[in-house]
Amino acid sequence: MVVRERFEEDLRELQNKMLELGNFSAEALTKSLDSLENKDIEAALEIIEDDTKADILEEDINDFAILLIAKQQPVAVDLRRIIVAIKIANDIERIADFAVNIAKSTIRIGAEPLVKPIEHIREMHRLTLEMLTLSLEAFNDEDLSKAKKVAEMDDQVDELYGQTIQDLLQLNQSNPAHLPQITQLSFISRYLERAADHVTNIAEHIFYLVKGKRYDLNN
Repeated sequence: MVVRERFEEDLRELQNKMLELGNFSAEALTKSLDSLENKDIEAALEIIEDDTKADILEEDINDFAILLIAKQQPVAVDLRRIIVAIKIANDIERIADFAVNIAKSTIRIGAEPLVKPIEHIREMHRLTLEMLTLSLEAFNDEDLSKAKKVAEMDDQVDELYGQTIQDLLQLNQSNPAHLPQITQLSFISRYLERAADHVTNIAEHIFYLVKGKRYDLNN
């Protein structure tokens, strides 16, 4: 009984480490969008410089998970939970990478005024953050309804991405001189769409955790 209680404590610590990584990635994504809107090059540079923290947090989660497997020799759902934690940590770290990519695009745009309002990009960002929060809750609670909701929200992000790219292509036809910025805004939209895909991957991992089989939620 004491061994089991200790194992449960270790699992909670693993969850806390993942929450820390999730919060870091969410904050980085928010800072990257803020730096774009505010033309804040210094803030964008800070995002790039801080990216190593996400790598360190992911490595810490992986090391802790491997130690748990070696020490406790878990089976069945306990083993799946640890393996899924490793996979989810990788997806969360990739989201932090996309925040860095957005920061780099922001630096390339520089002080040039934005050629169009970015409300669709902002909405993609909002949805992605909400999906990330929901996916971490789903992991902690093993809640398939929340995981399914994440996949449904990803469809909204995909629709916004398609609309944003279409708008930018039309804008390029009437404002070819702004092609460099339009290209960077297209990249930013793509980075957010890919970030949402990684959150959907997290939802898929949760289905595997609970059901013991893999589901493709990205279609």
